[in-house]
Amino acid sequence: MTTFSAVVTTGIYCRPGCGARPRAENVRTFALAAAAEAAGFRACLRCRPYRIADPVAASAPELVCRAVRLIIDGTLDDGGTEDDLAARLGMSARHLRRVFHEQLGVTPDQLARSRRAHFARRLLDDTDLNVVDVAFASGFGSLRQFNRAMREVFRAAPRELRDRRRRADRLAADGGLTMRLPFRAPYDWAGVLAFLAERAVPGVESVVDGVYRRTISLDGGAGVLEIHPGGDDHLLLRAHLPYWEGLIHVVQRVSRLTGVDADVEPAVAALSTDPVLGPLVTARPGLRVPGAWGAFEVAVRAALDDPRGVAALVQRFGEPVPGLTHGLSHLFPAADVLAGADVEPAVAALAGAVVSGAVRLDGSLGLDDLVADLTAVPGISSAAAHEIALRLGCPDAFPFSDDRAETWRPWRALAAVQLEAAMVVR
Repeated sequence: MTTFSAVVTTGIYCRPGCGARPRAENVRTFALAAAAEAAGFRACLRCRPYRIADPVAASAPELVCRAVRLIIDGTLDDGGTEDDLAARLGMSARHLRRVFHEQLGVTPDQLARSRRAHFARRLLDDTDLNVVDVAFASGFGSLRQFNRAMREVFRAAPRELRDRRRRADRLAADGGLTMRLPFRAPYDWAGVLAFLAERAVPGVESVVDGVYRRTISLDGGAGVLEIHPGGDDHLLLRAHLPYWEGLIHVVQRVSRLTGVDADVEPAVAALSTDPVLGPLVTARPGLRVPGAWGAFEVAVRAALDDPRGVAALVQRFGEPVPGLTHGLSHLFPAADVLAGADVEPAVAALAGAVVSGAVRLDGSLGLDDLVADLTAVPGISSAAAHEIALRLGCPDAFPFSDDRAETWRPWRALAAVQLEAAMVVR
């Protein structure tokens, strides 16, 4: 897990490996960049900590992890409040703030603001989007709010920050907008790509020559994402979108899909001593648990467990997107389209449960509650429910039958991905 070092005498915080050498008695440490900012420190201009992955520790309480996932999905953007977030988690806003402060050193609002500001700074560095587009792409509700947050976090106006970018920062792209997806090495792109390829929905996703591509829908507009290796500490995302507003949520969902923002160190450390998993983890320490772009899409894929059946579903009910290549042709149909449609009973039942709210796939539920709700849907097996939970970020989900699995708690999701990568289970 990254630990940021903040120097009391300068008011600056740095990422690990920065060349600064302050006196030890003047240094405070923080687990999150947002916590350092909340304490009044600003980002170092030399090491630029906003350019590295800054995940919440996997060892944090499950409640905190679920809340962070909701924040990443934009619950606190567009007028959302801490009261709204707390209500979705079944608690008071006061209790939620107290838990966040104890575990992370920030409030939910402070964490959301820091994520927006850091994403905006990356756009100012890496792209030629104008300042207004950067503001709304980063999830800010107004230009005034954007300017205020950037001055508070970086002590400079957005135009000043754009003028400071380094020559090598700007990413040139032949069409679309290209961005870096930072990760902490090691990271096993080949392993993640193989996992995604095994579950790719025909017409919606494709894996060709080491590049993952997929169609997406943004408020009714179609887009395409391409993800491929970039460097030793990042992947590259090229996004072809109908507009840039809310781009931060696209990038954050892609980060979750690829697992680049995950803290896997505790799981790797725990599993490396196991006689079965130890050799696998040692051989592939950079393997991550891939997430999901669309929760309902993943749920349908797991429920059917039949690529041909899913492909037929997409061709029949998905919205066509003409002019695409690499096997992409449609958007995945929404739950309200499939609810009550002439489809497999399990799919119809699942879509109906999602539309009615009987099944929530928004990350607000823990593993046991999510699995219980899913298996209450006719046709959804326990294995399918655990597959869905694994893709939605539940670290202890395990979609296989293995008597040894109890000893791998609470990191069974990574155990499952490691076993599948080694073809130990199928």
